[in-house]
Amino acid sequence: MTDQTPGGPVVAERPRPSGWSRVWRDLREVVATVLVALAIAVVVKTFLVQPFFIPSESMESTLLVGDRVLVSKLEPGPGTLERGDVVVFVDPGGWLPPMSSEPPVYVRALTFVGLLPANSGEHLIKRVIGLPGDTVECCDDQGRLMVNGEPVDEPYLFEGDVPSTIEFAVEVPDRRIWVQGDHRSVSEDSRYQIGQPGGGMVPLDNVVGRAVLVMWPFDRFTTLPTPTTVFDQVGGLDGVS
Repeated sequence: MTDQTPGGPVVAERPRPSGWSRVWRDLREVVATVLVALAIAVVVKTFLVQPFFIPSESMESTLLVGDRVLVSKLEPGPGTLERGDVVVFVDPGGWLPPMSSEPPVYVRALTFVGLLPANSGEHLIKRVIGLPGDTVECCDDQGRLMVNGEPVDEPYLFEGDVPSTIEFAVEVPDRRIWVQGDHRSVSEDSRYQIGQPGGGMVPLDNVVGRAVLVMWPFDRFTTLPTPTTVFDQVGGLDGVS
């Protein structure tokens, strides 16, 4: 059908899409938007950041059970890992008990693309105390940890905890780190793995990244800065990547 106004051009009317055509068009737009969003989420989760869920008390009071933290995957890597950083790492072997069951498929899928936080199925979160080449000992006559012979005052320790009830003296090998939880009395960290293969050290290749932000719950929204001044006097490497 055409329409002609006096003295004007002939204009052809465009056929209006049917109801099903409009539904199909809208559905394609929704699917395309979702696919793009998932692709972006996968890229971000793979290369930049990833959320994690805190399942235990081992990092109290810095991190509480149920907290969701955002982990920067640029460290180690282009960034530098330092003493005092809170890091997420893959179980080096035998630190965690076997999982009793697999989560549902949809949970694993949403976790894979970064839309749900990963849990502790194969990951742990602790604080870096020793870098490659460091000597870490417990303890001096005041009960403080020593790194490279220098005592360390740790302001992040859980209230009422001592730095360690286990005596030890270790040297951190190349490409390894020594980690401990902030809630030392309940944290089965590097100290408890000394007699295991690896001697309690975490390979840098196992480190997923550095926890930089508590993003949930909202009333605990805060950054997780590195307490660098705690280790100012210990010497050795400033960081490792």
